[in-house]
Amino acid sequence: MSNAARPDHAKAVLAMVLATLLWSVAGVVTRQLHQQNGLILVFWRSSFTVLAVLAWLAWSQGLRRAWVDVRGASHLLWLSAFFWGVMFTAFMVALTLTSVAQTLLTDSLSPLIAAVLGWLLLRHRLPGRTWAAIALAMLGMGWMVWHDLQSPTSSTQLLGMLIALAVPIAAASNWVSLRRAGSGVPMQAAVLIGALLSALAVALPAWPVGVDFHDLFWLGFLGVFQLAAPGLLAVWAAQRLAPAEVGLLGLLETVFGTLWAWLGAGEQPSRGTLIGGALVLTALAANELLGWHRARRRTVQTWLDAETP
Repeated sequence: MSNAARPDHAKAVLAMVLATLLWSVAGVVTRQLHQQNGLILVFWRSSFTVLAVLAWLAWSQGLRRAWVDVRGASHLLWLSAFFWGVMFTAFMVALTLTSVAQTLLTDSLSPLIAAVLGWLLLRHRLPGRTWAAIALAMLGMGWMVWHDLQSPTSSTQLLGMLIALAVPIAAASNWVSLRRAGSGVPMQAAVLIGALLSALAVALPAWPVGVDFHDLFWLGFLGVFQLAAPGLLAVWAAQRLAPAEVGLLGLLETVFGTLWAWLGAGEQPSRGTLIGGALVLTALAANELLGWHRARRRTVQTWLDAETP
């Protein structure tokens, strides 16, 4: 990595860490709301996100320039917008059906799902460590599902986990789109369009969408600080970081989000969730760390070979 690239890389890492911290407050804030209809919560959170990103685009570049960028953008922007819309919608609905910890642990599977998609669709060879991580993560998820089957509310919790599974599938596809777009493509508008698609998709089935002022305040907070701000940060960071780095840093959301829900909402994870979650996080962290370490070794070796006369 060149000296000029190092500052940008460090800033991208810090931006991704901040994004995960902001994302992680969703669970604890949602547990403070009076309204627990997931579609209504999606409508208001996504609507506030639209307003926040629109305001940011107007301030940073002007709406006319933003419109020109959108009109001239590649298909990757629209693809990314669709994935953002799926993520925004499925995440909030899942939170109202199952625990914060299980929702976040399911969401954390995106790096492994991205690897499997690459193997299936692009014929990318997967190293043994990734297959081992997939097996361990599946074991952890299976443990949580089996534990949930013993619960009186097993059907609701399993439905929540299935809906939450749409988030890592969309996220894995989204990170690939952002990386392919590169830093030269203005992909921030994808967050705006994704939030708009999310709000429009649930508007009719959620109607009427009335909430009290208490909930409106917190949904506004989620829309601006838990969705718009970290979404913009993540777009900027993902265009400058390797997918393995994005996946590894994204694990912080699971750890912090579960902790905030435990401390702020008294939602203590069950023993089954803790054991299954530990297996999932271990698999993910080991796979990403090993991949990152090997990639850096190859980069250093290439540099040394180039410097050798």
